[in-house]
Amino acid sequence: MNKTAFNPTRAAQLLSDGLSQTTLNISAAQQEQLISYITLMAKWNPVYNLTAIRDTEKMVSHHLLDSLVIQPHLHNWLGENPEPRILDVGTGGGLPGIVLAILNPDWRITLVDPVHKKTAFLQQVKAQLALTNVTVVTGKVEDLPPAEQYDLITSRAFASVIDFVTLSENVLKEHGCFAAMKGVFPDDEMAELNAAFAGKWQATSVELIVPQLDAQRHLIRLSRIR
Repeated sequence: MNKTAFNPTRAAQLLSDGLSQTTLNISAAQQEQLISYITLMAKWNPVYNLTAIRDTEKMVSHHLLDSLVIQPHLHNWLGENPEPRILDVGTGGGLPGIVLAILNPDWRITLVDPVHKKTAFLQQVKAQLALTNVTVVTGKVEDLPPAEQYDLITSRAFASVIDFVTLSENVLKEHGCFAAMKGVFPDDEMAELNAAFAGKWQATSVELIVPQLDAQRHLIRLSRIR
């Protein structure tokens, strides 16, 4: 037996155990969808090269739980907006965008990535999980039409903070915000951003606690100073 083979039953238990250490309220149906999603990722990874992570434990901790813990913060930042438009930049295999789409059927989520084989996988996930709130775009964020405006733009291991902001700000609504997922707090990147755009962006940072993941995680919110 291949010890590194993905085990959906084990993944479901790890996800349940991890969620019990958070304040997240996620239904059984949503948990099943999350497991179906990473099962598809594990199945098609050799074809589409979606992730370097192969084993069940890390698929749950580094992909699902890592994306899930940002949910309460995004809710707070979006306020009372009933149907916010979310853009996930450099989404790759769909993180955190697919996870957010599963949790929030009222959010309209666009996933953008320049690699066609990855967006082909995302179209398959959208169809198989019936995620009608998801739009998949093959291309670069800087090429999106300016008329497409988003309330919140996320990224996870996409680029430096300054590149993320520079490439994406054209499609951020005036009162919208960025949500950059990072590991160790990127002091150098934030200093570079402040030097280049002094007085333009207001930044706040949240240190995230991810169950089953012994590593630093931060979520950085950036909004225009008005």
